[in-house]
Amino acid sequence: MILILQADTDKNGDDFRQLMDHLSSMKNIKSRLHDEVGTRQTLTEVYLVGDTATLVIEDMENLPCVERVVRVSEEYRVLGRHHDDNRPTHFEYNGVRFGQDNLNVFAGLCAVDNPRHVELMMKALQERGLPCTRMGAYKPRTNPYSFQGHGKSCLPYVFELAGKYDIKVIAMEVTHDSHVREIHEALEETGHPTGVMLQIGTRNTQNFELLKVIGREPEFPVLLKRGFGITLEESLNAAEYLASEGNRRVVFGLRGMKTNMGDPHRNFVDFSHVPVVKRLTRMPVCIDPSHSVGTRDVAPSGILDVFHVTAQGVIAGANMILVDFHPHPAKALVDCPQALHMDELDYFLEDVRIAREAYEQRVALAAEHRKQQASAA
Repeated sequence: MILILQADTDKNGDDFRQLMDHLSSMKNIKSRLHDEVGTRQTLTEVYLVGDTATLVIEDMENLPCVERVVRVSEEYRVLGRHHDDNRPTHFEYNGVRFGQDNLNVFAGLCAVDNPRHVELMMKALQERGLPCTRMGAYKPRTNPYSFQGHGKSCLPYVFELAGKYDIKVIAMEVTHDSHVREIHEALEETGHPTGVMLQIGTRNTQNFELLKVIGREPEFPVLLKRGFGITLEESLNAAEYLASEGNRRVVFGLRGMKTNMGDPHRNFVDFSHVPVVKRLTRMPVCIDPSHSVGTRDVAPSGILDVFHVTAQGVIAGANMILVDFHPHPAKALVDCPQALHMDELDYFLEDVRIAREAYEQRVALAAEHRKQQASAA
């Protein structure tokens, strides 16, 4: 059960204190507070977990500060979008806004190789007003003899260069809780010149102990990629692990499903699930066209497949794009066949702008259609 409190409830007020005292006295029920930040106001939600079946909605609605009560009839979810809940929500991190109503591009190196390439990438992003990038320091690989990433040794120069070029958020995959500690230490050592979004890769989507550890991490938001061989429901439950431990700043990533039905692409592109995830949850949705396609194949139209699937995700309402670029793709240490070239960056961004504009036009058209239906009713 969720208690949605009156807008901008004063947590130092007598009414709020009476409410929390009453909830704490209830047997076999635990309460957890969560502030849901909207575009115009902040709403406080109280999640009641335990023996809530015996609670009467009308009684709970009469408690101090309570505006509305939602009984969660399906499996309990902190991140879920429950019945009649269409509020726009977002979170901000290091000056960057992440919500279901905007779009951020994270172009960068799948794997950090040397300071020169990192600097060229970040300089190009700054020149185009892009405050986010991807930089892989830890690389889980299928082959034990493949390059596993430079790890903590590259973190100081990556963070310092990010500060130099006004990069606010770096998406960086971690595979162990020690990596989180190393990121903390490197940020402290360099004076916190940038921010980090911890990325949980597809192989670790069901590494539940790692999810719990990162869920208890108060500083960093998380990009959770869908598991490559599990259902969407199972991947959403993985995101719930993070939220249940306290970290609700989660972006859900679609990166394609591992099946030969997707051939000749590297994975079967699943970007049709962008609106599904937004309907079921309040998480912003990221698409990863690079790892979905895995090649630089070109359609007869002259458009790269990577561009095509990116547009499909954006026109469906994606809120973040994680895409591989490299100053010298032939020298990339990981996934060089799929990396886009630096001279394609402007082309890519313009193609994304066109797709995003089409999405916004579709949203406006849908709103107009609803208005006409309401007038005719």
